[in-house]
Amino acid sequence: MREQPALERIRNNEEVPFGYSPEEAILEANRCLMCKKPKCVDGCPVEIDIPGFIHFIAEGKFREGVNRLKEKNILPAVCGRVCPQEEQCEQKCIVGIKNEPVGIGRLERFLADWEAEQGEAEFPKKTKATGKKIVIVGAGPAGITAAADLVKMGHRVDMFEALHEPGGVLVYGIPEFRLPKSIVFREIKYLQDLGVRLYTDHVIGMIKSIDELLDDYDAVFPGTGAGLPWFLNVPGENLNGVYSANEYLTRANLMKAYLFPRYKTPIVRGKRVATVGGGNVAMDCARTALRLGAEQSIIIYRRSMEEMPARNEEIHHAEEEGVIFKLLSNPAAFHGDKNNWLKEAECIQMELGEPDDSGRRRPVPIPDANFRVPIDVAVIAIGNSPNPLIPSTTPDIETGRWGNIVTDPETGKTSKEGVFAGGDVATGAATVILAMGAGKVAARGIHDYVMNQK
Repeated sequence: MREQPALERIRNNEEVPFGYSPEEAILEANRCLMCKKPKCVDGCPVEIDIPGFIHFIAEGKFREGVNRLKEKNILPAVCGRVCPQEEQCEQKCIVGIKNEPVGIGRLERFLADWEAEQGEAEFPKKTKATGKKIVIVGAGPAGITAAADLVKMGHRVDMFEALHEPGGVLVYGIPEFRLPKSIVFREIKYLQDLGVRLYTDHVIGMIKSIDELLDDYDAVFPGTGAGLPWFLNVPGENLNGVYSANEYLTRANLMKAYLFPRYKTPIVRGKRVATVGGGNVAMDCARTALRLGAEQSIIIYRRSMEEMPARNEEIHHAEEEGVIFKLLSNPAAFHGDKNNWLKEAECIQMELGEPDDSGRRRPVPIPDANFRVPIDVAVIAIGNSPNPLIPSTTPDIETGRWGNIVTDPETGKTSKEGVFAGGDVATGAATVILAMGAGKVAARGIHDYVMNQK
């Protein structure tokens, strides 16, 4: 797919890939073998009829393709951009055995963008109202998907979002250059046009409890994500200039620090920025730092490139843009100046030992191999735990060892009557598409519950 040159794109926040033209999309779609037993569908958490929508693209029937796609996916423009297709649908593509797999994600993005260019969307036929009321807590990928499926089943659906904009991690976490916010809001508008009522600035767990919601609704779905950042717990982590990835990306994205001076959101714009971690969030932070003016953006990661969990595409883009990778390294401490501003990271050199529970080789410190890296901003991007607000204010809901809400994987049902959950609040930090899959599972569970068991 055509994209902005690296040296140009680090000076702006515009989307990096340009997307397919209709001619390119038809050419790519014609690479699909239209398998009778498509394995790609097995790899899709939201059960999209992949050969079906690709067949319509190959024939130039884009409207039909959009409608087929949206039968299962409420966020095609989002998924086409940020989902790890190479580990899911495209990994199972038969064409990919000997050649590059069909660009399923890129074709999905093409259809969603084509529909937006037409200026109007088609809506499914309305189902007869059931009279049941469902409340969704959190307007992120899991909540959006559950809400869309439930409203199409005929239920009244209200959605409460704590922030001033809907979208969850799609708006506060994923940078503009990877997922333009106008696309997220376009998808949200479609959700509202389906009939979902959205209320922002509503912090459930503070203004109302889950028990109070159950007084007014037949079922509740908390999809409040993984908003509790992890830290290294090393000396100096409280120095000025040390951020969690959540705060750094929220300031840059949702609060639009990248649009200074039009938006005056404070953020430390360091000249040498180090991001600790090796996942997609770490790549987002490192690439954001360049767009905020960093002269050097450094990834500090305790394993090697082979163990790095970020998508290959994200690593490739970071390398193209000049991000420096200090591998087999981990901060042991941060050091500051007399005014408590970050000055350098003290790192310890690592080597790889035997595989751990994740299947990756365990990083082992090398004695007496510490070294120092001069930096003025550090971003800790090593993971997140589920948002603790709902579990902490709902004492009779079962939680796991990491604070996640325990759910039945087949239905999304929790230990509390009438409460279903899904996404990162149940699994811990994962991908957008897995959260959407959980939302879809919970929607079916909720529908069965309100129609048959109450």
